[in-house]
Amino acid sequence: MALYKVEICGVDTSKLPMMNAKQSAELLERYKGGDGDAREELINGNLRLVLSVIQRFSNRGEPMDDLFQVGCIGLIKAIDNFDLSHGVRFSTYAVPMIIGEIRRFLRDSNQIRVSRSLRDTAYRALQTRNALAAKLNREPKLSEIAKELDMKEEMIVFALEAIQDPVSMFEPVYHDDGDAIFVMDQIMDETVSEAQWIDNIAIEQGIKKLSEREQKILRMRFFDGKTQMEVSSEIGISQAQVSRLEKNALRSMRRHV
Repeated sequence: MALYKVEICGVDTSKLPMMNAKQSAELLERYKGGDGDAREELINGNLRLVLSVIQRFSNRGEPMDDLFQVGCIGLIKAIDNFDLSHGVRFSTYAVPMIIGEIRRFLRDSNQIRVSRSLRDTAYRALQTRNALAAKLNREPKLSEIAKELDMKEEMIVFALEAIQDPVSMFEPVYHDDGDAIFVMDQIMDETVSEAQWIDNIAIEQGIKKLSEREQKILRMRFFDGKTQMEVSSEIGISQAQVSRLEKNALRSMRRHV
């Protein structure tokens, strides 16, 4: 099925409604309060979000109709599991859920087969990780997951790696107002230290010309080796905003250095 086909699963994609963050938040409030109609509105209002996600999987050889249906399952799971108290935009939570559902579908239909026992171990580890995250209110350590499952850490790592698809470092995982967040933006670079930056006087002078927030973001990212998600959590802004400020700061530094 062609990528630019207007109709997917009987839905005219050119007529899909646009739902902003404020509308989603209001409908989520209604749905969590017991309004079943609000859930239906949320699904229909976010189908365009599903469409934008499945397009990045268009080169996998799977029918777009199938990917769209699977993506809708991820959207529904996101709506049902979204916690208003987390204070994040619904789209920020929903996109990874939709991607995860599609990746599971592609893994299960992949010609490269992983043994059933290994796959079961991986899924048990993922379920345990989610349960511990909810219980501890933080990302659980590998040792904690291993202890809960009474398994060796090496076995859990091996099982999880077996079910993963290869991902490009430059694969976009989220878009916000046209600025993409790539896989590489979420990886900590431990090779960059503060000493390396301070030794370069020109770069230090360039940093001083930035705003206080831009300086803080660059120091946390490149001096402390933190991910954009960690920076966004500490500063209190979205990861997309961190990515945008980081890119603007680096562009500004290039002009001064």
